[in-house]
Amino acid sequence: MYLLGEQPAYADTLINRLQSLPARLLEGLSPCGPALEFAAADDLAPLLPGDQLFVLDNGLLQGSVAQRSLFYLHEGDLVGLRQDVEQPNCRLHSDSPFSLTPYRRTEVFQHIYAEPQRAELFLQYLLGQTALLCDAVTRLKPPEFRTTHGFQRVASGEVLIRQGDEADHVFVIIEGHAEAFVDGHKVGDVPKDEIFGAMAVFTGEKRNASVITREPSTVMLIPKDHFLSLTQSNPKIAHSLIESMARRIDLLNKQVTQLSSVKFPG
Repeated sequence: MYLLGEQPAYADTLINRLQSLPARLLEGLSPCGPALEFAAADDLAPLLPGDQLFVLDNGLLQGSVAQRSLFYLHEGDLVGLRQDVEQPNCRLHSDSPFSLTPYRRTEVFQHIYAEPQRAELFLQYLLGQTALLCDAVTRLKPPEFRTTHGFQRVASGEVLIRQGDEADHVFVIIEGHAEAFVDGHKVGDVPKDEIFGAMAVFTGEKRNASVITREPSTVMLIPKDHFLSLTQSNPKIAHSLIESMARRIDLLNKQVTQLSSVKFPG
């Protein structure tokens, strides 16, 4: 996916990474039929079977919402992921030839969720696409109406999450590194590509830790409502994320136990 018009330079890093994910998600899975060839399409959705997902083999597809063009898809992008999600209609169209390779929808999801690493990559892909769209829509608004959706470039020492605050966003570090603190004590690192801030969004509780950048960083912000809508439309995404968070909590508990045994020997 690429955004139409001027886009932040730091979005290029995310876009390039997202482009590599579909091939990794579908690795080892065979198409369910031959490629579909199109000379052009004014609205692609009615032309595609509802039980399939597609990889754009060649050509470009333009995406428009409410008659306004926002982005385009190109070779390697997934097509048809959001066709069962209640949202404003996004029309995919093209004035030039393009082709799509079909995959059985149920087989794709079974394949993705059979492997935890693929499930996490899929979550990154969906969150990245959502953040890009949020950024595109936000930049269409007059400055006085803009919110904190999309991307932020922050300096070292910037507080991304403050302990005790309300949880209104989920975050991903696109470039850089941050650290997590509880009551002023460091409890862990937040490296690049880490999804953080989701626990409080799920539970509705206040933030239980602060996250502060250790170096200049680019951060992707996903609004709470968008994130919850994404997980509710596909519970397996929420399940995968919860499993990932549980593994991190278990690791932190082990680290705390080790620190306690050093501080209080015997």
